[in-house]
Amino acid sequence: MITQLKKDLQQVADPEKAVILQRFFKTGKGQYGEGDLFLGIKVPEQRKIAKKYATLTLRELQELLSSKYHEHRLTSLLILVIKYSESDETGKKELSDFYLKNTMHINNWDLVDVSADKILGQYLFERERKILFGLARSDNLWERRIAVMATFHFIKNNDYKDSLKISEILIADRHDLIHKAVGWLLREIGKRNLLIEEEFLKRHYKKMPRTMLRYAIEKFDHEKRRTYLNNLV
Repeated sequence: MITQLKKDLQQVADPEKAVILQRFFKTGKGQYGEGDLFLGIKVPEQRKIAKKYATLTLRELQELLSSKYHEHRLTSLLILVIKYSESDETGKKELSDFYLKNTMHINNWDLVDVSADKILGQYLFERERKILFGLARSDNLWERRIAVMATFHFIKNNDYKDSLKISEILIADRHDLIHKAVGWLLREIGKRNLLIEEEFLKRHYKKMPRTMLRYAIEKFDHEKRRTYLNNLV
């Protein structure tokens, strides 16, 4: 079945789009996606194929997730999300464990963002979350981003505490992709509870990278945004 899935993906591949995607996802030497290879497939096409092959086993998904092609890994994660949503508690634990064992293959921001909250975040919502703080302190960029994005599920359920703790841990992070993720997370908190976001910002905004702050205050009115930005140290 996995052979046919790869054939289906190849049929909708676009070499010209692949070149564009390799630039967009920074696959050049020294860039965050160095060496990643693309087939050039739109995400909606991958979602259709993921639904078609949602019965793949974890062994098959391991092969797909270990592929050198970005779209193979993304499709594998889309299938994992489907399987997770349809699983019982035993299945959810198995899929969450599988996810954590494969963070080395969840190695670009879109792969993280399409899956972290829907698998790991959902699984940990009513469980011990210590693993997220370990990921937040990881040397691996993508594990740190997984820690951030997993907590989006908590935010959607009006639980902000651990999102804010992880944001605090990562305020001094050196990578732009973490700055954007944390800023976006704070903005999402603010959309639901502006007071909580502003309390956090008042304590920390002067230490934040400018990109992180800009993302966090994106929905503020012009005057309030200017006040924050003009008062940076």
